[in-house]
Amino acid sequence: MSSPLEQFKIEKIVPLKIGAYDVSLTNSGLFMLVAVAVATLLLIVGMRRGSLVPSRLQSIPEILYEVVAGMVRDNVGPEGKRYLPWIFSLFLFVLFGNLIGLVPYTFTFTSHIIVTFAMAATIFLVVTLIGFIRHGTHYFRMFFPEGAPLATAPVLIPIELVSYLSRPISLGVRLFANMTVGHLMLAVVGGFVVPLGLFGILPVAFLTAITALEFMIAVIQAYVFAILTCIYLNDALNMH
Repeated sequence: MSSPLEQFKIEKIVPLKIGAYDVSLTNSGLFMLVAVAVATLLLIVGMRRGSLVPSRLQSIPEILYEVVAGMVRDNVGPEGKRYLPWIFSLFLFVLFGNLIGLVPYTFTFTSHIIVTFAMAATIFLVVTLIGFIRHGTHYFRMFFPEGAPLATAPVLIPIELVSYLSRPISLGVRLFANMTVGHLMLAVVGGFVVPLGLFGILPVAFLTAITALEFMIAVIQAYVFAILTCIYLNDALNMH
């Protein structure tokens, strides 16, 4: 029986070096490109006719757009409209990365902390930059709420600062942990099917249930990733 951890192994597909830097195309990078291609193809094919009464294929991108547009509207407000393409792109990238990873013999790049943390760190930096561009030095008020007694500053400022700096960690770890645990469960349970022979029907039934659960988790985690980005963006634009 192969190790359940083998599915997370990074492998080079196209070895490439630029000077001292290894920029090889790996299985992780390949399926990032696949996720982008699938999302782009769905949007182009689904919306190429743009009929008033949408077809089933057209309904998919429209529903996805409405979900994200509603998310931005409810959590950021009218000013969030200019950031809708960014949030929508993040949502689709994570969503298709999660879903494609459920297909046998594919690779789930969202199950690697380096990928999820890189995305989360980029979001953190962009949102922080937006906050300082909009509010200037007044953005430091994020770490000491308006109306709070000055005597509480030695306590409140460190708490708020740690909470703010932990955002990329919590955002990245949440997605990574959920996708990793789910795929480990699928691999472990699936490994019992053949050895158990006729009794393998039990792990098959359990595997089917886990797969359905993983599908839901894949969608929910993409939604959570996007909505937390909206919340952080709202803090940067409107402050709390």
